[in-house]
Amino acid sequence: MTDTIRIQGRDLSRQDIKFIRQLIDENPLMSRRKLSIALCEAWDWRNARGMLKDMASRSLMLKLHERGEIKLPERKQKPSNKMLSRKIQAVDHSIETIHQPLKTLTPVRIIKIQAKCPEEALYNHFLSAYHYLSYKSTVGENMKYLVLDNQDRPLACLLFGSSAWSCAARDTHLAWSPSERQRNINYTTNNTRFLILPWVKVPHLASHLLGKISRQIQSDWQARYGHSIHLLETFVDQSRYQGTCYKAANWLQVGETQGRSRNDKNHTLSVPIKSVLLYPLSKKYKTLLSTE
Repeated sequence: MTDTIRIQGRDLSRQDIKFIRQLIDENPLMSRRKLSIALCEAWDWRNARGMLKDMASRSLMLKLHERGEIKLPERKQKPSNKMLSRKIQAVDHSIETIHQPLKTLTPVRIIKIQAKCPEEALYNHFLSAYHYLSYKSTVGENMKYLVLDNQDRPLACLLFGSSAWSCAARDTHLAWSPSERQRNINYTTNNTRFLILPWVKVPHLASHLLGKISRQIQSDWQARYGHSIHLLETFVDQSRYQGTCYKAANWLQVGETQGRSRNDKNHTLSVPIKSVLLYPLSKKYKTLLSTE
């Protein structure tokens, strides 16, 4: 039995695990969510803005439960089949073709999408209906953008979320050790969705938007989450795209994925090879992302 185990970015001692067991035993009527909040408060586990890291705590406790280290109470409510199959609501919108030179549409307006903002439903519908990977929801730190032209017509949607935990091409480029990756991956983000709406036919629009977003996302992230990010990443499906707009926006192609899914624990699933592209937000990004 090892003295410590590392889960969810924390080194847990046997005394820590004993504390969590005691917390559960002394609060038999608490739900899993309330227990995770109680643990955050006990450990003063907060993000850079001082907010309790409830989701990180909940994930940590679930992983300990799955390993048999603790025993969580039964879930108070299990998702019904209706909840699991819930679809994003459709929103009426124009599909009139926009086929104009880029200069006639600028300056574009970039809207940061947040929960319950007026544009949220439209953003969700666009990604769900028109992106080839579709869209349901996001968890963890993320940044969503809806882009309108100078006549307030929707042009594009972008989503940035959690970076891939392991990516050989990226990790080699950064010379990341496992511990460096563990400590610093939160200072990177993955462009998981980029959608130019199908009726928008505007040359050079995609690379123009990537350029604008890359210049503002760091300050947006700092304002929302209280910490900076230093690197953007994306994976481009080679069977569908060449990544031309990313390359035109000065993203660096550093290699390819190995054709496995992040859920492929047994290395038996085959998925399309993807190009790995990175965009540094600082000239010193390798140094900033290599702290032990």
